[in-house]
Amino acid sequence: MGGRGEITELLMAWRAGNGAVAQQLVPALYNELHKIAHGALRRRPGEHTLQTTALVNEAFLKFADGIGPDCRDRCHFLALCAQVMRRILVDSARARLAAKRGGGSWRVVFDENAFPGPLTAAECVELDDALTALARVDQRKSKGIELRFFGGLTVEETAEELGISRETALRDWRFARAWLTAELKGSQQHG
Repeated sequence: MGGRGEITELLMAWRAGNGAVAQQLVPALYNELHKIAHGALRRRPGEHTLQTTALVNEAFLKFADGIGPDCRDRCHFLALCAQVMRRILVDSARARLAAKRGGGSWRVVFDENAFPGPLTAAECVELDDALTALARVDQRKSKGIELRFFGGLTVEETAEELGISRETALRDWRFARAWLTAELKGSQQHG
């Protein structure tokens, strides 16, 4: 259990009021969330990171009660996961920076192909600030980055969730990556 189509079917049944599917749905969603968290957090030898299970549990608790009626399908679930995980990771990074200026060795890897190397806590906060700035310029492009980085969605899934073509999602991805790279370099020069 837990295939992409099966999760969508279970979510649709739950949304339609079939509470009996919860026994199948909750483990399937939890497993899907665990895959996403594992992709968002990569352990590095000798470095402290948030543990995948802790991130999954915190994220699942934050939205488990409200998923049913509002969650359309698997992609929508993953979009909700992206928002929640972004908040958890950024809040954790901000707390770590507040406790120890600079964040030391805490590292998060979102996507090796998008930005080289892992992000420190400070860089994670800078990325969040840059995504917030991008959202003021172009909400859809910011949402696309959030879905891919924090939600682990593919280009196709991102396009589906945003209601755009695959080609538009790829153009948005390229633009947003370039914009964020410039924004992050600018904040490093001014910081």
